This record gives sequence, C-alpha cells and structure tokens, in this order.
Amino acid sequence: MVVPFLFTSRLNHVVEITMALEVTLITGDGVGPDLAEAARKCIDATGVPINWDVQEAGVDVMERTGNPLPGAVLESVRRTKCALKAPITTPIGTGFRSINVHLRHELGLFACVRPCKYYRGVRTFYTEKPVDLVVIRENSEDLYAGIEFEKGTEEEKELFEVINRLSEKKIRTKPEETGISIKPISVSGSERIIRFAFEYARAHNRYKVTAVHKANIMKHTDGLFLEIAKKVAADYPKIEFDNRIVDNMCMQLVQKPELYDVMVLPNLYGDIISDLAAGLVGGLGVAPGANIGPGGAVFEATHGSAPSYKGLNRVNPMALILSGMLMLRHLNENDAADRLEVAVADVIAEGKFVTYDMKADRNDRSAAGTSDVADAICRKLQK
Repeated sequence: MVVPFLFTSRLNHVVEITMALEVTLITGDGVGPDLAEAARKCIDATGVPINWDVQEAGVDVMERTGNPLPGAVLESVRRTKCALKAPITTPIGTGFRSINVHLRHELGLFACVRPCKYYRGVRTFYTEKPVDLVVIRENSEDLYAGIEFEKGTEEEKELFEVINRLSEKKIRTKPEETGISIKPISVSGSERIIRFAFEYARAHNRYKVTAVHKANIMKHTDGLFLEIAKKVAADYPKIEFDNRIVDNMCMQLVQKPELYDVMVLPNLYGDIISDLAAGLVGGLGVAPGANIGPGGAVFEATHGSAPSYKGLNRVNPMALILSGMLMLRHLNENDAADRLEVAVADVIAEGKFVTYDMKADRNDRSAAGTSDVADAICRKLQK
C-alpha cells in the first residue's frame, strides 16, 4: 500500500512524503525468472517506487526443499496484499496439485480477471473489428475445487455406492475403473463472482455482462449459477445482461466477438474461454491476468512456464508486463499504468523488438529476446 505521511520542515512548510509500495515478486520456474526480471524492469521504469519482496516457488524450490510453495511466499503476500507472479509449472496427471490454484484458495482470491485486448501489430484474423473482452472467472468452486476420488480406493468405492443409491442417474461403470470429481457451485460463491463482474463493468465503463453456463444439462449447478446471475443482474439496470451456453459461446466468440464485453463464468469454463479469447487477440503472449479477493491480489500471465525454454531468453514477456500494468491500476497508479500500456502497444506496433511468436515467420532471425523486449519498452517509457 502507499503510505503517505506529513512532516514540518524548518521553514514550516508541510511536505508530503510517499513511501514505496510493497509488492511481492514470485519469480516462478521454467522461463518465470526471465519474465519476472523483464516485468520488474519495465514496472520500475514507470517511476513508481516499489519495494519488491522477491520470493521463489515451483519445481526448482521443490527440488531443493521438498516444498513447491514455501510458507514465506504466503506470508509475504498476506503482508503486502499484492503480488506479481511469474509462471509456475503444474505437472499433468501426477505430482503436486497446481500452485496457482493453491495460492488462490489459500489467499481467498475468488475472482480471476483476464482482459483480452487487441494491440495493433499483433498477428490475428480479427483486425477489422478489434476484440476487447474481459473474462471474469470464479476461482474457488466448480471442478477446480479439487474434490476428487481416485479409482479403486476405498473412499471412491464408498462414494460410488452412495451416488448410485441416492441418485436417479446411475454410474454404469465399475468403481475400480472410475475416477470421480465433485462440482460444487454455491449461491454465495456465484453471487460474489457475478456481482464482482457487474461492479467491474460499472467501474470500467463496460456496457454488458454475459453469464456463461451449461444450465441446460447441469441444472442444479450451472442452473443455480444462471439463476443467481439473473437475480444479480436486476440490481444493475444500466448494464445490459444476457447469458450463453458455453459451447455456443465458443462459436459466438469465433464468429462475432464484437458482440461481447464482460463474460462471467464458473471456474472450468472460465479457464477454457479465457484461452480462446486470448487466441482472438494474438495468443497467450499478450494475455495478462489478475486474481483478486478481499485480502489482496496476485497478478500473473495467463500462459504457463515453458520449461523447455528455460534460460534461453526467447519467450515473450508482454503478458507478464501487461499483468504489471493491471497491478499498477489496482494500486491506483493509473498514470503509470497508462504509460506502460502505451509503451507496450508502441513496441508491438513497430514490430522490431518483438519475440519470435509475434513475427510472421517464427524462424525470423531478427526476433528479439525476452530482455530486448523489456529494454525497448523501457526506452519508450523514458521518452
């Protein structure tokens, strides 16, 4: 937080001193440290004074200590109430559960905000009607709550029997070959995220909120989400409201994304749709994100840690830099955020200092490295 205080000089002038902002920087693994350094450099170049509390998390730390998320990381974010987090690897199918999900649950970061905005110069099919969407994803419920039962375990067998006894619909497979996940959707969780979406729309002069669901099939979970959305929407008569079934929403976004503005979704759909929307504006390399709750916020790129590119200085840092822009807005440093976004947009538009993924030919030898992109953005800021 910014901490202003007053003192009186010998000339009896009252002078306001602004202390530096306290922000946790989680450097991540894979390409995370390179991206964290690039983002930090650009944010510092805006002139906003920040004391960075640098923390490590991920597979590198796990290899050294056996713990991918040391307690010091959570302690730091709880103290600063604001963090910029570089990507962290999540093993597929085995290993520890997602550090990203664990952070959100531990810190109560129930709202995931993922803007998907076109910047001139990015390669995309959608240039005539530039896309400018915001995906707001519920972070704590749905299938990502992590309530799972492994096939063949005693707990799974017991649950299997209970479900088949109580449910009109039966599981037709055998317990020893069936894994089970639970999909909790609550009234309070749904109202909280949907109201957040409408408040976001109102604060950012957005005109419409679309609730995305599969209520035609999952009537007691997604149906509940839709029911609550309709009730909350009535409290915001100046903001247009509609709803879409998630599979239809995917088609709508590909065909006519200009019809949509703010979308609010349960956890799993939000994860999927935010990647689709990022594809509309050029890919995950320009897709920032924020996770927000009553106790603080963690800002992160939408993409992963790309461990095969570790240390190669090749990966696009713009998504994390733009996440830093969102962080500055969250900290009420709006002028700095505007200047940073303009600097990023100018570098993209010029097309000289961009990474290989933003080149027409991905083998273009003139492609910039991670640090080159950061340096180019800093030069724009200095002007």
